[in-house]
Amino acid sequence: MCDSLLVFEALLLNPTHIDIKDARKLCLHRQSLLTRGGFGRGPSATLAAIKQLGYVQLDTLTVVARAHEHTLWNRLPVFRPSHIEKLQLEGELFEHWSHALALLPMVNYRYALPLMQRIAAGEVHWNKKDKKETTKVLARIRNEGPLSSKDFQDKPQQKTMWSRSPSKRALEQLFMEGELMIPFRRGFQKVYDLRERVLPDWVDTSTPDSSEFARYLIDSHLQAHGFGTAKEIAYLRKGMGAKVKQALQELAEAGEVMPIMVSDSLYYCQPDLLELADQPLPRAGFRILSPFDNAIIQRRRTLELFDFDYQIECYVRKENRKFGYLCLPLLFRNRLVGRLDAKADRASGTLQLLHLQLDDQSGERESFYRSFLPELRRFASFNGCDKLALQRISGCPIGAQRFRDAVDG
Repeated sequence: MCDSLLVFEALLLNPTHIDIKDARKLCLHRQSLLTRGGFGRGPSATLAAIKQLGYVQLDTLTVVARAHEHTLWNRLPVFRPSHIEKLQLEGELFEHWSHALALLPMVNYRYALPLMQRIAAGEVHWNKKDKKETTKVLARIRNEGPLSSKDFQDKPQQKTMWSRSPSKRALEQLFMEGELMIPFRRGFQKVYDLRERVLPDWVDTSTPDSSEFARYLIDSHLQAHGFGTAKEIAYLRKGMGAKVKQALQELAEAGEVMPIMVSDSLYYCQPDLLELADQPLPRAGFRILSPFDNAIIQRRRTLELFDFDYQIECYVRKENRKFGYLCLPLLFRNRLVGRLDAKADRASGTLQLLHLQLDDQSGERESFYRSFLPELRRFASFNGCDKLALQRISGCPIGAQRFRDAVDG
């Protein structure tokens, strides 16, 4: 043990240094944000993108397109929400908890089992289990087939924002335990059915031990992000911090991962990543990102790698917001250069640009507009809009009128 510790300490003393520009390029390459054509087209491309990312977060906000659709649209040349419906019905995707509720590749189902089993054993996720209610709900679904919360007639016992009816709490509990799965949705309404009627026969249901689970977290993070710290890899994974650190040490000693330095921060990557650093990878043209995009969901990482201090402000009191309710990060040439608070007015077909804020002088360059305006119109079309309406622009006085003229024209 002492010898292996000495080997690990020696590795840490001599990490490979990566330039911040190369680090951004490698991260965005693994996040599939440099081009949109890497996965092909159709449902198979959507599945390949989700497998590369490891998960795609689900969220209820609909000010613009939902988070999972927005995230996939940014990575695919042609994306349709029906792709997800098809893949879910065919048993290629399932819904469960990653760091939040997410779409996950069915091939990785077994790595959701540790959390399911902890909750089934009594760990509280949202509410304490009501055994009488869960028994009743489970019996109805077993006898009647797939049901949604709307198929139950009881009401919340309180009128607070996050109150749920007893039946809905029971459905969520059974879902988190893995007794129920979501084979499809109606609109965005979850429909629940018994696991044995949803889970494909080919799925491995053996439970990974903590060491195997730690290695899975490392592999999936490095595949999706290129490099990461132990803290990033174990992000919101209860009790896994020490196991991930131990697994990283073992993998480093075996030469399967290596330490690198980016600026003053220590990360780990797989050795083949460094081969990409010298390749002429394209720069990201322009992307209007979801607040829940995999590339920026860990805000501290985003700050350290992109020098971009980002916060979604829908949870901030209106009078305290700086940029807007749903400020979308703007990615231009491998840099995060600002935010766009937007709202899709689908009834009038207008994408309302409530506040465009730029962090630097990108807005003074013609290349910025050549990239941004076509992407903005594409984003409007994706949101069911064919018109743009700009209300406010800040951070770039010289570029403000140019942008207004371009939008109005």
